[in-house]
Amino acid sequence: MTLPALQKTWASLLPGKFVVFDGPDGSGKSTQLRALLKVARDAGVETVEVREPGGTSIGEKIREVLLDPANSEMVTRCEMLLYMASRAQLVEERIVPALERGAFVLADRFISSTLAYQGSAGGVAVADIMAVGDIAIGGRWPDLVVVFDVDWRTAQSRIMRTLDRMEQKDAAYHQRVRDGYLQQARAQPSKYLVIDSTVDPDAVFGALSSGMRERLSGK
Repeated sequence: MTLPALQKTWASLLPGKFVVFDGPDGSGKSTQLRALLKVARDAGVETVEVREPGGTSIGEKIREVLLDPANSEMVTRCEMLLYMASRAQLVEERIVPALERGAFVLADRFISSTLAYQGSAGGVAVADIMAVGDIAIGGRWPDLVVVFDVDWRTAQSRIMRTLDRMEQKDAAYHQRVRDGYLQQARAQPSKYLVIDSTVDPDAVFGALSSGMRERLSGK
C-alpha cells in the first residue's frame, strides 16, 4: 500500500476511536505509541495522547503516591482504588471531550492494566474491579486494547532506569501480570489485539498497523 493510501486509511479509521496500548513493564509499548502518534498526526488526524496513572493535574498527584517505592505498605485494594480515581478524572476531563469532538484517543494503559496487575497478579476479584471500573469510566470502554506481549527476562533487560514501586515486584508477580493480559485477550478476542513485542520495533509496528487496520475496519 502506498503512503497516500495508508494515510487515507488511517484518516478514515482513527477519528472518534479510543485505543489503549497495554502490556507488562518493558514491553516496548511506549516506543510503539510514539510511532503510531506520528503516523496518525501525519495523516491529519487530531490525536490526544493520555497516560495512566496520571494525564491530569489530579491524576499526576495520584501517580506520585502509587509509584513511590516508599509506599511499600500500600495494600492492593487501596492500589486498585487509587488507579480508578485517577482514571475517573482522566475520562471525564480529557478522554470523553476528545472523543465527542471526533479526535483519536490513544491511552498508555487503562482498566486492562488494573485487571492484570491488581487482579491477576494482586488477587483482587475481577468482578470487583469491573464494578468499580464501570463507575470510574462511566461505561466508556475502549474500542480496542492492544497488548504488547513479552517475557519477563526480555522486559527486564529493557528497563534502563530506577525501578518504580510496581516494577520492583518479583518475577512471579510479573509472570502473573503477563498471564493476566493474555487471559483478557482470550476472553474478549474481538476487543483485544495481542502483538509479539520480543522482535525488533519495525516488525512490531508492522504487526500493529495491520492488526489495527483489520480490527478497526471490522474486516
